[in-house]
Amino acid sequence: MIEKIITLDDIDFVTFYGVNNIHLQMIKALYPKLRIVARGNIIKVLGDEEEMCSFEDNISRMQAHCAKYNSLSEEVILNIIKGKERHEVGKEDSGVVCYSVTGKPIIARSENQKHLVDDYRTNDMLFAVGPAGSGKTYMSIALAVRALKNKEVRRIILSRPAVEAGEKLGFLPGDMKDKIDPYLQPLYDALQDMIPAQKLQEYIDLQTIQIAPLAFMRGRTLNDAVVILDEAQNTTSQQIKMFLTRMGNNTKMIITGDVTQIDLPRNVRSGLLEAMDILHDVKGISFIHMNDKDIVRHKLVTKIVNAYEDYEDRRNKTIQEHEI
Repeated sequence: MIEKIITLDDIDFVTFYGVNNIHLQMIKALYPKLRIVARGNIIKVLGDEEEMCSFEDNISRMQAHCAKYNSLSEEVILNIIKGKERHEVGKEDSGVVCYSVTGKPIIARSENQKHLVDDYRTNDMLFAVGPAGSGKTYMSIALAVRALKNKEVRRIILSRPAVEAGEKLGFLPGDMKDKIDPYLQPLYDALQDMIPAQKLQEYIDLQTIQIAPLAFMRGRTLNDAVVILDEAQNTTSQQIKMFLTRMGNNTKMIITGDVTQIDLPRNVRSGLLEAMDILHDVKGISFIHMNDKDIVRHKLVTKIVNAYEDYEDRRNKTIQEHEI
C-alpha cells in the first residue's frame, strides 16, 4: 500500500470534478482498489502500487484534456481510462488558437485574423488596426491565453486608456477599482469566454493576469508576458511612447485600435496614428490592417460601419467644397 498526493495545476478543479462531483465519483468507481479523497485542487490517493501508476497516468491525461478544452465529460474520462484517447490528448488542432469555456474552438475567422495569428509567431510587436467587430481584441487575448496555458509566458497584462465619455472619474461611485472597471469590461468579457470563472479569479488574485488603465503602466518593465494595449487610438503621443518602451525580455506586445473612433480632443493627434507612421519600417514589428470583411459580429455591424464611412466621406466632401 502506498500513498500519493496529486495537485491539479492550471485547470479549474470544479470543471474537473464535475457538477456535484459526478466526475470524481465516476473515477472512484473505475478504481475500486484505491481510496481517493479530494480537497480543492489536491487529490490524496491510497492503495495498490500497480493501480496507482495507472491512476496517475490517466489523471495526468485528464488534466491535459481539461486544460486544453476547458471541459471534461464522462465519455472522455471513460475513453482515457480505457486507453482510447492516448493519441488525442495534448494533440494540437490545426488552426485552433485556444478553446472557450464551453469547449468551442476559437479560430481565426477571416484572412486578416489569420495574418494576426501568423505574424504573432514571427514578430514581438504587432499593431492590429480595424473597425469595431473585426476581432482584433478578441483574437489578441486568445493568443495571450494560449501563450499562458503553454507556459510560454508567466503573465498576461491588458491595458486601455481611460478616456472619459461624459462622466468624470471622480464623480463615479466606488473606490478606484469600481471607477476604472467599466473602461476595462470588454477585456474581462473576452477572458471570461476563454478561462473558467474560478480559474480566472485565481489568475487575477495572483496577478498572473493584470488588467489596468494605461496610466498604471508608467515606470514598469514588463518581462515574460503578453501585453495588450486596447483602444490605442485614444492614446496621446506621450502615452503610447511610454507604453511601447515598457517592453522587457520574452515579451510580446499587441496594440489594437480603430482609427475611425478617436475620442481625443480635436487638437490632439492620436498616438496610434503617430506610432504607425514612425515605426512602419522597424524590423520585428508587424502591422495588420483589418476592414469590414473581417467583421464577425452581427451582419448589421458591417452595414453600420459602411454607412458611417459613407457619411464621413460625404461630410468631408461638403466641407472641402465650402472651403473652395
